[in-house]
Amino acid sequence: MKITFLGTNGWFDSGTGNTICTLVQTREYDIVFDAGYGIHKLNRYVDWSKPGFLFLGHLHVDHIAGLHTLAKFRFAQGLTICGPAGCRETLGTFLKDPFTIPLPWLSYPARILELPAEDSSLPFPVEALALRHSSLTLGYRLELDGKTLAYCSDTGYCDNAVALGRSADLLITECAYKEGQSLEEWPHLNPETAARIAREAGAKRLALTHFDAETYKSIDERKAAGRIAAGLFPATTAATDGLAIEL
Repeated sequence: MKITFLGTNGWFDSGTGNTICTLVQTREYDIVFDAGYGIHKLNRYVDWSKPGFLFLGHLHVDHIAGLHTLAKFRFAQGLTICGPAGCRETLGTFLKDPFTIPLPWLSYPARILELPAEDSSLPFPVEALALRHSSLTLGYRLELDGKTLAYCSDTGYCDNAVALGRSADLLITECAYKEGQSLEEWPHLNPETAARIAREAGAKRLALTHFDAETYKSIDERKAAGRIAAGLFPATTAATDGLAIEL
């Protein structure tokens, strides 16, 4: 399993990177978490021979803005887009004229599933749990190629994030805030709460992504956050666009 971070910013693109998107390549599938502008780089890494799966944590614009680039992709075996309850209607509004072309116009078959209700339609085990954010947001736990991968963005600290990361080979979490920052009405993680989740979950590795572009104005600031998290959970990596992790 290979994980490549195509976009690691939260909120907007900046000199530090594109908005959030993470590619997971397994033996049988190409899997993408979130569709920020980083998704436009997908064609640099995949050959379109495998079925594609796109998991959306929620529908804030920085997580779906890159969907307008779906038209340039060529998923020969189709694309399944998964998201929280209500996403079919919302995406049906977004993915049409005048914003972009509708899904039925793509050159490959594409469908939308609402999780967890429709998870039985997926060909591999997926656990989807609600996270703690300003709108309905899902975190995901996938088991593929003998590995367990957990993905949690956007969220504040919550029991479901710990549950998803339980003994995971890699836990990917957001890190929108800096050390000591928090906002009850707009929950996000800072380095120490991300590390707390990984430690309590007994995860093997932690990768930080979704660095708020207004808060983290440089890569050095991300590295500092990574060091803070590593002080609490040593196996921590602060992701940047293009970073690849092999499991």
